Amino acid sequence: MKYAAIVLRNTKNALSSVKYEPVHDAFLSGGVFLEELVFLAYDAPSEISAAISRLSLECDGVFLICDSVLVNSAKNIVCGVTGGTFEGEYCSETKRCLYAVLPDGETGARAVTEEILPRVNRRRNNSYSRVVLCAASAPVEKLNRALQFARETAKDLLFIHAREKFGIVRIEVIYDTKTPKMIADEVVRILASELGDYVYALEDISVAERLITALKLRKMRVSTAESFTAGGVGGAIVSVPGASEVFYEGINAYDSSAKKERLGVSEYTLMKKGAVSEETAYEMAAGLIKQGNCDLAIATTGNAGPTASGGAPVGLCFIAIGTKERVRVFRFRLSGTRETVTKTAVTLALFLAYQEIK
Repeated sequence: MKYAAIVLRNTKNALSSVKYEPVHDAFLSGGVFLEELVFLAYDAPSEISAAISRLSLECDGVFLICDSVLVNSAKNIVCGVTGGTFEGEYCSETKRCLYAVLPDGETGARAVTEEILPRVNRRRNNSYSRVVLCAASAPVEKLNRALQFARETAKDLLFIHAREKFGIVRIEVIYDTKTPKMIADEVVRILASELGDYVYALEDISVAERLITALKLRKMRVSTAESFTAGGVGGAIVSVPGASEVFYEGINAYDSSAKKERLGVSEYTLMKKGAVSEETAYEMAAGLIKQGNCDLAIATTGNAGPTASGGAPVGLCFIAIGTKERVRVFRFRLSGTRETVTKTAVTLALFLAYQEIK
């Protein structure tokens, strides 16, 4: 069976973009592979109608993705072409084809999961299963090699979908009821073996969830001392239900004076090595451990941009992970926007903390 999507863009606003990726990923997670993506201007109804007419003859499902304010207009175009009506919030069906008009972003992704995929599965009389593997900070070359080996083993019997965001790689192995499960198991084994210690879960959970589970098992408490991530690490931890059992405190020591007064970072270190340095990160984590209120300390310092500061280039950061036995410091040079740098650093900090105690 063949499926396609039409993405409606606002060509009059260069800063406007349609967040179609979450919708696309939701289809993939349900075993629906969009073989064609067509990008059209939202204010060109004749072109949209022509695309719907053409794809209706070629496909079993045609899905329009657009800004939420355009959903009703897009529905009218679909009804004009097909002569049908919409059943439910997003779907219209004929004997030949399934149609959907979906808002972009996470709202559309939820609609795919809750309304569209059940209809697709009924029409094709098949169901799909999936295995999710999560890894963090895996080098691109290593990830690509693992995916290549896995796809060579899978051949055309199942589908492997990988997506990276802020340092987290989420790999889905999707297969239908006609595919022997042992093939899926072998593909997962290859991925886990190739990625090794970069894998933190063989289920769909966040690295913060995995860290908290490990802390609870070991009856440990964690504290954070953050500079450029400004509470992102602590926020990720406390967003997980049950975090209060293991999270002691989070200190946002942005200013150098705060690093000295709250964490015991020496003035000599700050003057000679700088706030963004291996030594400062070390002393931030060591200061938390010295206070005696936690068993695991996470400290971050860096420069997220947009300009170099105090001799630290944009993207340079240091992450320290401390226990009562030792403090280890990791140096990274991250790239991307300010948001990408800070959120990737949060991922790295959580993952390194998990690696320290797993």
